Amino acid sequence: MTTQHYILATAGHVDHGKSALVKALTGTDPDRLPEEKARGITIDLGFAFLELATLNPQPSTFQVGIVDVPGHEDFVKNMVAGVGSIDLALFIVAADDGWMPQTEEHLQILTYLGVARAVVAITKSDLAESETQLAETVAQVRDKLSDSPFSAAPVVPTSVIKGTGLNELKQALAGVLSETPPPPDIGKPRLPVDRVFTLRGIGTVVTGTLNGGTLKRGQSVVVQPSGKTTRVRALQTHNREVEAVGPGTRTALNLPDLARHADQQSDAIQRGDVVTLAEIGTASDTLDVLLTKSRRLLESNLGAARPLKDGTLVWIHHGSGHVAARVTLRDREPLEAGGSVLAQLRCESRLFAFAGDRFIVRDWSEESTLGGGVVLDPDANRRRFRSEPQRIFLEARAQVPDQLTGYVASQLERDGAVRRGALLAKSRFSPAGIAEAASRLVADRRALLAGEWLADFGWWQRLRQRATEAIEAEHRTKPQHLGLPLNDLRSKLADFLPAPEVFDALVVDLCRNGFAQSGTTIRRITHRPALPPQLQAAGDRVRGTLTAKAFEPPSRKELAPDATSQQALRFLLQTGEAVELGDEAVLSAAAYARATEVVKKFLSEHQSATVSELRQAIGASRRIVVPLLERLDKEGVTRREGDKRVLRQKG
Repeated sequence: MTTQHYILATAGHVDHGKSALVKALTGTDPDRLPEEKARGITIDLGFAFLELATLNPQPSTFQVGIVDVPGHEDFVKNMVAGVGSIDLALFIVAADDGWMPQTEEHLQILTYLGVARAVVAITKSDLAESETQLAETVAQVRDKLSDSPFSAAPVVPTSVIKGTGLNELKQALAGVLSETPPPPDIGKPRLPVDRVFTLRGIGTVVTGTLNGGTLKRGQSVVVQPSGKTTRVRALQTHNREVEAVGPGTRTALNLPDLARHADQQSDAIQRGDVVTLAEIGTASDTLDVLLTKSRRLLESNLGAARPLKDGTLVWIHHGSGHVAARVTLRDREPLEAGGSVLAQLRCESRLFAFAGDRFIVRDWSEESTLGGGVVLDPDANRRRFRSEPQRIFLEARAQVPDQLTGYVASQLERDGAVRRGALLAKSRFSPAGIAEAASRLVADRRALLAGEWLADFGWWQRLRQRATEAIEAEHRTKPQHLGLPLNDLRSKLADFLPAPEVFDALVVDLCRNGFAQSGTTIRRITHRPALPPQLQAAGDRVRGTLTAKAFEPPSRKELAPDATSQQALRFLLQTGEAVELGDEAVLSAAAYARATEVVKKFLSEHQSATVSELRQAIGASRRIVVPLLERLDKEGVTRREGDKRVLRQKG
């Protein structure tokens, strides 16, 4: 027997018996507020728990957290707060009323939010005038759902008064859940807060529907959008203390370091906030989205059916909260019912959204649901919204809103390179899935790995070509130089790099593909610095002198007495043909190598030696040997012990 966790929410018109049905199914009255009792309608979210079992396709127990939502048009914002993270809708239509305005609005909201599964309960079947009227209500519901995601949903007549249909409804719920994949654990827990209260001796408690990952007792968490860090002192699910809780559960967290928003404290927490992990990311006030207006609005004369214009001020409902925002339509053409457009939501306060999240758009007066959509870029930039690269990026994502490889590819095509650890961090995809998609793109030569960066293959090739052209231009125009200074190369590529750190990965890649780094310069491996014509004669004279007097060259001033010779000598030192010993002495590279070997051999045979002994072994004066040994000390070849030298032991 396996146990799986799911979240179910009610939906339907006011006074159609949603709360009564929940109470009949669970024994829990979800209407907890005195005002709800007095008015006889649901005003805010209510909660209950139901356990179901099935033997098909295998023995399973379903622990179902139920969110009961208000049906009155004045409380739609509370309804939306309860259905943002559900697996199944319990869609309710009263037999005596049939399909009503809020029934339709709730259906559209569920559709915008991507809810794909539902069971329909025809309540108050005892109030139907006849079996014919009941059959007509069922047929009406079937017709209204025919072009919706719930067209094949089971329809079960029920009566709370007579107690009929309840077992059949439970069986229908269990049947649908048996075909519903459990909520995934992608390692990115988010708990949109829908209730906050304080208990004496315990402190602040928040509740919500946990999705995306697991939370544990004692774990450090962060509250978005404030960024306030706290810890989970204790947690419960369905009134039971637990050590950890996973996705698909109604969860209560004791967060001792926070206060209720109603207490007017700076670290307050309120409905709409999100409890999550710090490493996932931060909140944003700008989202690029695909905005949709239901075709069903064409059948309505309500204000919601009017075209949505560019610049309209609206309410965005996301998770358990809502924020004011101005809608910016990419092509500035109004959004008609039945259409979809790319848009940017410029919010008046920040919200914590993922790529792939769905949301609801309601009018400023909070009377009508205007549309919904899916987040394509949760950290959008207002200035580049109408740029061509962003258009291509958004259109690519809009075509595959739930397809991981498409999301990764579109990110790389726009940004060029992305740090692997940060790739799609704020998305509904798991790190393992993201890594697998990246590997597929690399295997298909659509992407490549460059250190900790994942890059678009074509973009990286262009970046590498730009770097190559810059280095080769340096070789052509300044053949005497060892290579192009890295700082100069960085400056030439600055406008092309998505982040300064990509430059380091590029240098590593270049050095694996025909280039070499020498100190602070980079060159082609085949490049050999050459003196310009005006310095060649002076260079030949310096080379000849150093070769003729290998261990007793003249002083630096004598070796290069004029400006031309000094330029030639600097070239030989930069290219490694000559080696500088202190301020005055210079050896050819060959002489320096021979002298070093003599020192190493002598010390290997004699264990230690004085300057005088080594001078005689080399056949050079103290003017040369003393700075030679000092350089070998710095290079770690020798070590001075008193007035003697010994070989430095490796390691």
